[in-house]
Amino acid sequence: MSGALKLLALREGVSILRVGGAVRDELLGYTFDEIDWVVVGATPNDLLDAGFKQVGNDFPVFLHPESNEEYALARTERKSGKGYNGFTVYADPSVTLEEDLQRRDLTINAMARSDEGELIDPYGGQQDLQAKQLRHVSASFTEDPLRVLRVCRFAARYHHLGFEVAGETMDLMREMTQTGELAELAPDRVWRETERALCERNPEIFFRLLHVLGADEAMYPVKLTEHALSRLTHSRDHFDDSLRRWAALTGSDFLPDLSCRAAIPKRHLTLSNLVLTTLTSGPPASSEETLSLLEQLDSFRQGSLYEEVLAVVDCIDERFTADDLSRIRGTKSIAETISGGEFAAQGLKGTAIKEAVRQKRIAASANLF
Repeated sequence: MSGALKLLALREGVSILRVGGAVRDELLGYTFDEIDWVVVGATPNDLLDAGFKQVGNDFPVFLHPESNEEYALARTERKSGKGYNGFTVYADPSVTLEEDLQRRDLTINAMARSDEGELIDPYGGQQDLQAKQLRHVSASFTEDPLRVLRVCRFAARYHHLGFEVAGETMDLMREMTQTGELAELAPDRVWRETERALCERNPEIFFRLLHVLGADEAMYPVKLTEHALSRLTHSRDHFDDSLRRWAALTGSDFLPDLSCRAAIPKRHLTLSNLVLTTLTSGPPASSEETLSLLEQLDSFRQGSLYEEVLAVVDCIDERFTADDLSRIRGTKSIAETISGGEFAAQGLKGTAIKEAVRQKRIAASANLF
C-alpha cells in the first residue's frame, strides 16, 4: 500500500478490504489481474484528501493515486426506476461491509479479505465454492436483469470445474425472464456481456442456459439449436476470439433479417452473413463457381474477412475438405495477378474490362479443378 493509503487505513473507523472476484479466484486457485477494493467508514472527502481521484458521478468510486486501482465506498442500492441507471445509491460511513456485500449478485462474489488476511464471508460464498454452486445472495438479485446474463457467463467460465447454477437461482432467473425484465437491458450491455461470454472457457454453456430460460429468442438473430451449440463447442478449441466463435455459433442458423436486442457489432454480423453465404453455396465445383464465391465474399478488397470465413467454414462444416479450401485460396491468388490494365490497352472500357478480367481469371484457374 502507498503511504497515503496507509494513513487512510490507519485512521480510526476506516477499513479497506479486497472484495469480489479477486477473493473468489484466490480461493479457487485462479490468477487474477484486477483487484476491487471497498472502503468502509469513510466519506468522499476522506479519499479526496488522501489523493484519490473520483471517477463518474453515479457511484462513489475513486482511483488510487499510484496503482490506479478502483476503490469504492461501501454502499447500498435500491431499485427506483427502470434500466441501468434506475437505482438509488446510498454511500455513507454508516454502511457496513455486510450491507455492501449483500447487494452483490452471487455468494461467491460477496466475500471480502481484510488487510490482515481474514476472510469475511457473511453469505456462505466459500461453502458454495466448495459445493460448486452459483447462488444469488438475496432477493435484490432481481433488481438488475443483467445478472441473468452474468450468472450464465460465470457458469460458462467455471463449467470445467463442475459448477452449476443453484436450483433456486435458476427459478429466479426464469421468473425474471418470463416477466419481461430483460427487455429493460440496454442493447450495448447485452452485447458486452455476450462478448465476454464468447471468450470464456465453455461459451456454449452461456447460450445453452439462456435457451433453457427462454431468454435467447428476442436477444440474438440465431436459432440456438443443438447443432448451433455443438458448432460453438467445437470452435472453442480452434479460436479464442469472439468474432470467429460468434460466426461458428450462428453458422447456418443465422437469421440476418431478424431484429434482436443485443447491439451486435457490424463486423460480427458481416462475418455471420458471409459464413452463411458460403455454407449455403457449398464447396465450389469449378473455377467459375469459386470466383463467384470469392466475389460474394468481397475477398479482393483490402480488409476483407475472407480468411476468417474460410477458417470458420473449415472448422464447422466437414463438406469443405482441405482440397476445397486449397482450391479456393489458389483461385484467389491467381485472380489477383490479373487486372484490367491489359484490356484497357486493347481499347476495352467499363463493364467490358470487368467481364474480360473475370473470364481470364476463370480460365487461368481452371486447371485447379
